[in-house]
Amino acid sequence: MPGFGDYFGHSLGHGVGLATHEGPRLGPEKPVELKQGMVVTDEPGIYIPGLGGVRLEEMVLIEEDGPRVLTKDDHFYDFDG
Repeated sequence: MPGFGDYFGHSLGHGVGLATHEGPRLGPEKPVELKQGMVVTDEPGIYIPGLGGVRLEEMVLIEEDGPRVLTKDDHFYDFDG
């Protein structure tokens, strides 16, 4: 996201298997090859000192044709009550 790079301190995600948090660890400083059949989280977060922060998390299955989001919630941003 333009303008928020300095506030992106959280890792991008991690693997999911027998344990909730396991390798590989994902992030801009830790390139890793994702392989078909792996399940990983995609959880970018920004934290602005004195203001607050937000982190969104999705689980993603790596398939032959690319990633498939497993936990997408189409109503997450519905603020109408």
